[in-house]
Amino acid sequence: MTLSMYQASSPVFVRMLQNLSGILKKGAAHAEARKIEPSVFINARLAPDMFPLSRQIQIATDIVKGGAARLAGVDVPSYEDKEATFDELQARIAKTIAFVQSIKPAQIDGSEEHAIALKIGGRDLNFSGQNYLLQFVLPNVYFHITTAYAILRHNGVDIGKADFLGNP
Repeated sequence: MTLSMYQASSPVFVRMLQNLSGILKKGAAHAEARKIEPSVFINARLAPDMFPLSRQIQIATDIVKGGAARLAGVDVPSYEDKEATFDELQARIAKTIAFVQSIKPAQIDGSEEHAIALKIGGRDLNFSGQNYLLQFVLPNVYFHITTAYAILRHNGVDIGKADFLGNP
């Protein structure tokens, strides 16, 4: 049995964003229970030169929506990147999940050899669809979701590996 581009992308994106949503819910509940101003978590970072939690989530959702759109050959939705609360971040995640779920398998399957060109940080990046998914999109999604997890865990939120992985 072969693994299709759709199976390797959209269901993985949705699951990881759902897991991220669950992690954020625990972060919000922790802040409320401990009477910690939520902005402390939203603006927290692991190191001074790293992005804060809010930006980690914005980038994770940008990578997901961009990945799904480019593989499907549709326009990438544009978000404003103004989220400053747990509720706003949850809404962004939900909007991204809805977008990914709106793309049909037939739109992504067969995209292994599609030429995908990006300009990031002044650099031109060129991929085949398969390399884009496996070498750029998935590693970036996991990096930013892991970093969001680590920011909350570092700040005392009671989350663990099972929260990151979710239910199989």
